[in-house]
Amino acid sequence: MDHLIVDGQAQLQGSVSPSGNKNAALPLLAACLLTDEPVILHNIPRIRDVEALSALMRSLGASIEELDAHSWRVTAREIRSRELDRDLCRQIRASILLAGPMLARCGEIRLPPPGGDVIGRRRVDTHLLALTSLGARVTYDRIFDMRADGLHGADILLDEASVTATENAIMAAVRAEGRTTIRNAASEPHVQDLCNFLNHLGAHIYDIGSNVLHIEGVQALHGGEYTLGADYIEVASFIVAAAITHSGIRIRHVQPAALDMTRLIFRRLGIDWQVEGSDLLVPQEQRLEVLADLGGAIPEISVMPWPAFPTDMMSIAIVAATQSRGTVLFHDWMYPSRMFFIDKLVAMGARVILCDPHRVIVQGPSELAGEQLESPDIRAGMALILAALAAQGRSVIRNIAQIDRGYERIDEKLRQLGARIERHAA
Repeated sequence: MDHLIVDGQAQLQGSVSPSGNKNAALPLLAACLLTDEPVILHNIPRIRDVEALSALMRSLGASIEELDAHSWRVTAREIRSRELDRDLCRQIRASILLAGPMLARCGEIRLPPPGGDVIGRRRVDTHLLALTSLGARVTYDRIFDMRADGLHGADILLDEASVTATENAIMAAVRAEGRTTIRNAASEPHVQDLCNFLNHLGAHIYDIGSNVLHIEGVQALHGGEYTLGADYIEVASFIVAAAITHSGIRIRHVQPAALDMTRLIFRRLGIDWQVEGSDLLVPQEQRLEVLADLGGAIPEISVMPWPAFPTDMMSIAIVAATQSRGTVLFHDWMYPSRMFFIDKLVAMGARVILCDPHRVIVQGPSELAGEQLESPDIRAGMALILAALAAQGRSVIRNIAQIDRGYERIDEKLRQLGARIERHAA
């Protein structure tokens, strides 16, 4: 199994371009099953999750042609199978995103339980609530058997603002008969990307970006061409990499508006940047000091649904805090295992207290030392790379297949900035 060797405290410089948004690529690929006409997608990230989903789509009968390294033509002229491969589904959480398009297009799908990161229970109940509201029938006996004799519009109130459940509901509703309202809908940039993409293919989705979506169903969608935006989680990772190594870098071709809340939170850790057109310039000089709450109280950084601070940034924010002067409490109520990489930071010398599965207290700055590490999930894996960049000495990071699921050539991109990071086969 490949591993990364990182020699820390190298100065970064130059510019880097982030890949397309992983969390947009997956639902947009799934949505290509809604039309029998060709769809061209640009800026597709070449990561393991995308490769796994494309393999699932091919197994259903879709044709996926690579036009260049990051552009694919997807044609789902015929759907030959209604059953998904169990081993492929076990690899990724996003396999469940095929439920909505397949019910809308074919009226049935047999879906093994989805896999993905081990960060605690990730319920699928909200997906089932949305799809059954639109007319699907679901039974479960170690596999989800979903069927529909024709979907119909409905007024859906999601019991949580789940991103993937919202996306499944949108994809099913665009070809359902009649009008659908989705309340308590997620509104992350990748959900907006999906809505804009579907409208480009002929769907009628209104109030995009709000938490109440209105959809007028159509009988068919046509083909089209669409470009994914930059992965704002990857952008934030590069920002932290520069700040904690006291480096100045330029991050090109980003969507600055997607980072507004991230900027508010990172400023509380003493990290900021400048916007120049579609580029971000991270200056070498950063304050790196925790901004206390009124009266000197210890501040709390908590995740919430969009447009608040996203859970996928929690791990990298914790690493940033280990290098900022002061004390801060982090609270991620969404996933009970999100914080279970903290012991690895403590082994490197970080002053972090794990209060419970959802909360940690970080006191910085800490001098980190190189360590033998293992990546437990995508975001924690990136956080460990960042910690290794800031550490004195050499770190070895194993199980990097987890990182490769969400970050394209991250070692190459960091190396082009001057990081001393190498990939080695076991």
